[in-house]
Amino acid sequence: MSIEQTFGIIKPNAVQDGNIGNILSAIEKAGFTLRGMRMARLTPELCRGFYAEHVHKGFYPELEAFMTEGPVVLLCLEGENAILRWRELMGATDPAKAAEGTLRKLYGQNMGRNATHGSDSPDSAAREVSYFFSAFDRI
Repeated sequence: MSIEQTFGIIKPNAVQDGNIGNILSAIEKAGFTLRGMRMARLTPELCRGFYAEHVHKGFYPELEAFMTEGPVVLLCLEGENAILRWRELMGATDPAKAAEGTLRKLYGQNMGRNATHGSDSPDSAAREVSYFFSAFDRI
């Protein structure tokens, strides 16, 4: 097993619904080390940079509107096989299809408002962590 860092977002709906503590508790109970955390309000510019591969897709305007509607919590998580384990803890993208007990099943509302984001590969984890956290910001 390898120690990895991955990136996560607690999305605006989960923040608005008061689930930051529940999600952070689940992260800690799953054995992740929190290496960076900040609350932020994404601007359209930050959103476009972060989701650059999706900007020209039909769903992007709705995604940007959602991700900029309220504060988010940005996370840098570390642990053994962190990328895969974080994705498993989050559950399927569509909360209706997510396994019982996963974060998206518990706190997501629908496919677009699914409570959390997580990197899907080592390359995206490196890019996403460095997009929001400098080396100085991470413990």
